[in-house]
Amino acid sequence: MTMIRSLIRFGRRKLHTIVSTEIIKPSFPTPSHLKTYNLSPADQFVPGSFMPLITFYPKKIDTYHSPHDQILDLKNSLSQTLTKYYPLAGRHARIAPTYVDCNDHGAAFVEASVDSTLSHFLQNSQHEDLDQLFPYGRVWRHPNPRADHDLQTDTVTPLMVKASHFECGGLSVAVSLSHKIADACSMINFFNDWAELNQVCSKIEKCEALIEPEFISFEHTNINMPEFSPEVPKDCATRSFIFPNAKLNALKLKVTSMTEGGGQNLSSLTRVDVLTWLLYKCAVAAATKNNPGSFKPSSILVMANLRDKMMEPLPVSCIGNFVKGLVVQTTTERGMKPELLIGELSKLKMGIRGLKNHEDFFSLLSNYKSDGRKSKIENGYICSSICWYPTYGINFGWGAPIKATLPGNLSKNSFLLMDTPKREGIEAIVCLEKQEMDIVQRDPELLAFCT
Repeated sequence: MTMIRSLIRFGRRKLHTIVSTEIIKPSFPTPSHLKTYNLSPADQFVPGSFMPLITFYPKKIDTYHSPHDQILDLKNSLSQTLTKYYPLAGRHARIAPTYVDCNDHGAAFVEASVDSTLSHFLQNSQHEDLDQLFPYGRVWRHPNPRADHDLQTDTVTPLMVKASHFECGGLSVAVSLSHKIADACSMINFFNDWAELNQVCSKIEKCEALIEPEFISFEHTNINMPEFSPEVPKDCATRSFIFPNAKLNALKLKVTSMTEGGGQNLSSLTRVDVLTWLLYKCAVAAATKNNPGSFKPSSILVMANLRDKMMEPLPVSCIGNFVKGLVVQTTTERGMKPELLIGELSKLKMGIRGLKNHEDFFSLLSNYKSDGRKSKIENGYICSSICWYPTYGINFGWGAPIKATLPGNLSKNSFLLMDTPKREGIEAIVCLEKQEMDIVQRDPELLAFCT
């Protein structure tokens, strides 16, 4: 089905035109014994949202790959990939799903042309136009029925893809994946596997045999958790900050000197540890400045990948939600000291290593359920890191991406950390209230460590 239409969202200028939309189905039907994929308790617990990731590629001087050929290759390799990632070609309930119907109805593929150049997006530190490069603007928050590809239904298409051609000849590939099926590690695994098959599918028969994602078979459960989705940020701003490794090493030295004699062993500080502390400290300082007279009690939720941290580790190729949130509360200004904040996070991380396996982790969810996700502290922050994940290894045969990133408006008070292209530093994508972002952007302590 071909459609020619312009996308105008929220009064912003037109950035691109839809060229075509298509449903891509698996190259081989899913076997009958795999037709139902039960969601784990952790899958059911996560927000009903979509995780987005986009990669940018410059124009490739290659007589064998015209823009038309690139799109055909992407569709063919996606079909092959879905044979192994069969739940992504199925459908799940829009509200509180407990399983995926692996019915091979397929993934949505959108092709677009962009009235702009790659540099417009690559030089933009605000990340607030990137959603227009994603299928149906599907980023982060709960799927909107009015913007959904499967209109007037109670089901969700778990995977949507958009390939956008730029004026300069460059190309972006954007993926929106249901969080109910996958976490960030799973999404990046899928992206890399798809890219790998795109390189070889035209040369090798049954190329899908080259990838082996692992889907664990769970018994059907229903944790009866009320559905929730991330708050749509209002009056928020998203900005990108680059922290070179040399400055992060200087920050580590500063933190180490601040904690000497504090009784905490912080000898194994990582770049992510100290950057999480710095961002949280500066954000809370900005919130306190907007709350004259007293320190604003706050909390931070740091997401940790469980796969390699349990006594019975899971393979990296394991698809699903295998992350745990580590919460530290700071009710006084003293609690912002690095030996206290980083020290408490270190203790919580050690606690993860006490988990025998993922079943132990799932049993903990009953505690969260009884708490009802309630917190006495309203000013909460969340930090996620995908540093060391192979985001810049997503090579479809046109070379590594010159940029891999996520769109803005993650959720209010959020930090997302990821490697820069050559791992020469960390990019922090930060979403805060506009007034607080204005303060953070002028904070001399933050500016001392970023470019």
